[in-house]
Amino acid sequence: MNNRFILILATGLGVGYFPFAPGTFGTLLAIPIYYFLSEIPFLLYEITLAGFFFLSVWVSEKAGAIFEKKDDPRIVIDEIMGFFVTMLWIPKTTLSVILGFILFRFFDILKPPPIRLVERVRGGYGVVLDDVIAGVYANIVLQIISFYFTLPPLGRGAVYGEKIIFV
Repeated sequence: MNNRFILILATGLGVGYFPFAPGTFGTLLAIPIYYFLSEIPFLLYEITLAGFFFLSVWVSEKAGAIFEKKDDPRIVIDEIMGFFVTMLWIPKTTLSVILGFILFRFFDILKPPPIRLVERVRGGYGVVLDDVIAGVYANIVLQIISFYFTLPPLGRGAVYGEKIIFV
């Protein structure tokens, strides 16, 4: 029973078993979870994120032992964690979620320095930290975009000139 619970969490309710791009599907799973988490106050979101980080590390390490491979592609809880970091302190808009998804996947796949080095860290920390750093990179880009451009709120109309655009 304990192994089943670990695998359910590690694989993102089974999303990690998709035959192609399980990391991408894990990130997609993070979007509706983020949508609900984003409704809580920032401080509680940050505390939840810290707790989820340690849960992700523990689950990733246990799942790696079960799969007999440290960073098995079926483990997607790290992608979920990385997306949560991507969206930290970002205005919740449709555009920011889409950009966050694209940017996170870009940095997670490209793995610019020091992400490759962090993957070498032992246990679940190495599995999760590379996605956290990819999330930090994506977050920095989103912060810059948010600073220079107004991103319309999620599900509400935004006025541009004379037109109202619904997103």
